[in-house]
Amino acid sequence: MALFRVDFSGRGELADRQQKLAQLLARLQKISEEYNLAVFITNQMTADPGAALSFQADPKKPIGGNILAHASTTRIYLRKGRGELRIAKIYDSPDMPESEATFAITNGGIDDAKE
Repeated sequence: MALFRVDFSGRGELADRQQKLAQLLARLQKISEEYNLAVFITNQMTADPGAALSFQADPKKPIGGNILAHASTTRIYLRKGRGELRIAKIYDSPDMPESEATFAITNGGIDDAKE
């Protein structure tokens, strides 16, 4: 998304940006289906000024809008926990319930969380 935000700035270019993003995501989906492989996309989060009015616990939202949301099959929100712990939360999936898992990133790779 960062490249799309640099190349297309301002609301005047929003429609063009979303159209190009949709084309890219459609290509990725076609490649994924053709070669039977997973596509992993990372995304940025941004502050949601309207979240304070709805009393949301986490006032951030992913950028990319509905185009990116609808192109994704399963969405996982990664965040930092206490100390060196990280939390992965499945919040949009057609075949998995919303749930969280805690893990740690160590010199040896990803390990189970030790609280």
